[in-house]
Amino acid sequence: MPLPIETTLLIASLLLFLSVVASKVSDRLGVPVLLFFITIGMLAGSEAIGGIYFNDLGMAKSLGTIALVFILFSGGFDTQWNDVRPILGPGLILSTVGVLITALSVGWFATYLLGFSMMEGFLLGAIVSSTDAAAVFNILRSSKVKLRNPLQPLLEFESGSNDPMAVFLTVGIISLLKNPALSPLSLVPVFVTDMGIGTITAYVFSKLTLLMINRLKLDYEGLYPVLMLALVFLTYSVASACQGNGFLAVYLLGILVGQPNLVHKKTLKNFFEGFAWLMQIIMFLALGLLVFPSKIVPVIGVGLMISLFLIFVARPLSVFLCLAFSKMNFRDKTMVSWVGLRGAVPIILATFPLLAGTQKADIIFNIVFFIVLTSVLFQGTTLSMVAKLLKVAAPLKNKKIYPIEFEHSGEIDANLEDVIVPYNSTAVGKRIFETKIPQGCLVVLISRDDKFFIPNGLTEILGGDVFLVLANQKDLKDLQIILNEPVSPDA
Repeated sequence: MPLPIETTLLIASLLLFLSVVASKVSDRLGVPVLLFFITIGMLAGSEAIGGIYFNDLGMAKSLGTIALVFILFSGGFDTQWNDVRPILGPGLILSTVGVLITALSVGWFATYLLGFSMMEGFLLGAIVSSTDAAAVFNILRSSKVKLRNPLQPLLEFESGSNDPMAVFLTVGIISLLKNPALSPLSLVPVFVTDMGIGTITAYVFSKLTLLMINRLKLDYEGLYPVLMLALVFLTYSVASACQGNGFLAVYLLGILVGQPNLVHKKTLKNFFEGFAWLMQIIMFLALGLLVFPSKIVPVIGVGLMISLFLIFVARPLSVFLCLAFSKMNFRDKTMVSWVGLRGAVPIILATFPLLAGTQKADIIFNIVFFIVLTSVLFQGTTLSMVAKLLKVAAPLKNKKIYPIEFEHSGEIDANLEDVIVPYNSTAVGKRIFETKIPQGCLVVLISRDDKFFIPNGLTEILGGDVFLVLANQKDLKDLQIILNEPVSPDA
């Protein structure tokens, strides 16, 4: 008998509330918040204190698909194209060839360890072959650590772009298991079509999206996120209907439309960031409810062995082979290997063989779930420590929060940026009108001693002041040159 809507809403709101509170606890303990989300789901399940029975694989897969669309688009939307461009080549190799190497090596090990057929082993390898965008995006940004370039953009780009390859391999291997007469080589033209159509769809809809958002003058600002939401789903649906990769399409769409000249970008970014968090919570709660702990216990031994092989052999093997001709040093490659976090995507993919009715699907699902837990717990909690040990951590810039914001409208060539006045600057001690500030620069606010005030031409400039300046890029660079001019030693 279905629960009354009031009871359903009560349970859902309590789970969401606990998940949000858990995010604060995770920051204090240094434990990835995704682990808390999935643990809350498990505790709410039928074999734990919650007693909620959930075994709808179709719904879990649908929820996972919708959530992944939002997570990938939000991750791409937040990615700066200027950061991606220098690492595009290595990133694409990691997200395709790297995924394939990981799938093959884990598949070989699983075949040897579990007595699976070769294809069943490769299916397990394909399911856990990709790093998870949600896990990487969140852990990198919440672990109080920033990786030096090009590691940070490379890892974020790889984690967002390698899910489509894992989906392709999983679906392809399932089709080979269901149709033994098919040759693995038959997947090659399917791969080209899959990725090609996904890329073309993303390009076409990015042009349409930029045109609609920038030119369509809606009377209500709140409708712009709704419009973007429709275009994101339309991109995924059209790509999938044309036999293309919808996940790749929405991720590339996010990168292509997330340009500085996009109007209402801040509103859209905040909306999709919040919605992506909601989707992650719902997805992890649902996957936690889907798991029965009693079925996980029997696979702990083999699951741990496969997980260790994945972390210490398969992932490093794929990274070092794919980056063999890059300019990265040994420490950089080791760090890329360590951030091979597995998250919700492998669990979602593990529902595919269950729904397809393939053999060994049940044991594969339980092993995959255990691998994800160990990956997030072991690698996620040690990310900061490993980054410092390998000396690849970069200073974390604490971005100051100002009492005003600037929304780019597309009608003005300017952005709101902060500029620091060095203590040895020639501008120190002068009044604003006495400095040669470019005419196109407007000093809107000054932050001094953690306080804000509106300046005027008579305001004296002090070392350490932070100017909040409205200017275009050229005038901003000219201002920085002026403020960074040091006092002559003879002065």
